Amino acid sequence: MIKKLKTAKQLERHFKGVANHWRIEILRLVDQNEGMGVDEIATTLHANMKTISEHTRKLAHAGLVDKQYRGRDVKHKLSPYGKVFIRFIKSF
Repeated sequence: MIKKLKTAKQLERHFKGVANHWRIEILRLVDQNEGMGVDEIATTLHANMKTISEHTRKLAHAGLVDKQYRGRDVKHKLSPYGKVFIRFIKSF
């Protein structure tokens, strides 16, 4: 099976998704603690909840984090591409 290469535009979206220190921290945290909500992430990182909410939104838009809605709660986990980026970050 030949894997189709991503376009430069698709790669740009993923790279821009992690082009911020808060987003890198969120990826690392969610990697270790799947299912965290925004409030838990903000508390753990000692950050403003609105800031973390915006960064998780951008990570989801970049295809790196999946959001699971449970009523008013939103749980976060790494997408398959998010897992690839975590492996890259750990190896870098």
